Amino acid sequence: MRPDPRPIPVLSQPIDTTVRPPGSKSETIRALAAAALAEGRSHLYGPLSAEDTEAMAGALRVLGVETATGGDPWAVDGEGGRLQAGGTLDAFESGLSARILIAMAGSAPGVTRIEGRGRLPERPMGGIVEVLRTQGVEVDRDRLPLEVSGRGNLWGGLVAVDCAESSQFATAALLVAPVMENPSVIELSNLTGSAGYLEGTVSVMRRFGAVVEPTVTGYEVANSGYSPADMVIEPDASAAAYPMAIAAITGGRVVIDGLGRESWQPDLGVARVLEQMGCTVEQEASRTVIDATGVELEGVEIDMSDAPDGALAVAVVALFAGSPSAISGLSSLRHKESDRLEAITSEIRRLGGKIEITDETLSVEPSRLHGGVVDAHGDHRIAMSMACAGAVVEGVSIARPEVVNKTWPGFFEFIGQLVS
Repeated sequence: MRPDPRPIPVLSQPIDTTVRPPGSKSETIRALAAAALAEGRSHLYGPLSAEDTEAMAGALRVLGVETATGGDPWAVDGEGGRLQAGGTLDAFESGLSARILIAMAGSAPGVTRIEGRGRLPERPMGGIVEVLRTQGVEVDRDRLPLEVSGRGNLWGGLVAVDCAESSQFATAALLVAPVMENPSVIELSNLTGSAGYLEGTVSVMRRFGAVVEPTVTGYEVANSGYSPADMVIEPDASAAAYPMAIAAITGGRVVIDGLGRESWQPDLGVARVLEQMGCTVEQEASRTVIDATGVELEGVEIDMSDAPDGALAVAVVALFAGSPSAISGLSSLRHKESDRLEAITSEIRRLGGKIEITDETLSVEPSRLHGGVVDAHGDHRIAMSMACAGAVVEGVSIARPEVVNKTWPGFFEFIGQLVS
């Protein structure tokens, strides 16, 4: 058993390392859904094996889809959209899984219950619930736990999706569209900075044979179903933000293997933010290098609505810059595993940092930090972001460190390897 809180070892010198982050959570969950709706066996190579993805795989088993997740690759025996109702789907704390599962339950004949843990029952689900209701499916409430009374199919046609609270509502609607009775037009409204995640959704759908075409206001999707596929999962760009941040803070260098200019993941944009702060960034097709050797970091004013999760690591890096930073476009962070704006502000202040919230903007001033026990607020991204500060500040510990199991179970071992 590891101690709780878990101390973060301080690095004695700048890092110079290569890291391949674990598989993409976003891509693994999307691929699981598409494979489940395909007709036949699919394989996922390099998937993320963590709480969020295991929750999705377990829920698919309840829907009648066999998933083997014990090794690499994972195998999924899709049922061609013929799902079984009558069970309870536990999404754990995964908002993406919950929203996709609600949509999938709408096409299963009978009543399916979807539950969640932690803060997930507080997070909005109304966007995808309203989609099902307009498709003639009864859903008893707009928050988890909820029950979906599926009819065995969804009609298709015009599908209006309000994305004001989350683009994941659109992802959920898109993923079930190929198995609807008729072709569909996914009409999006109030979509803000998370459009890059929809590009990832469409990319996964096409890998499994779906016919998806963009329109001015959304997408047209044929009712062609899915075909089984063998898919290699990218490393997780959100996870890559932490070694990139440590390189910037320590004045070191890191090579992110498996992620480069061909990646669709929005959080890889953290590399370009660090470039604006003074780091040298080199990017190849599937490789990104962050070099902060001899760099004096400067503050940045930037809108990170397209990569809000990565903004937490950037806020920590900004504490070590030579001038203030303002990171805007972060309203979606209010509705995650924690209120991430409040949580990151609280924990940065706990270590002596200067940070303020104004509406959806974090304003950060360079600060001399001290040690302390960080409260992760039940949020993996808060824990990992604050651990980056602990890599150079003596005496930082993370309480409830097991929260990182949600997306990077080996994160603290990775930090330890940087010291050895």
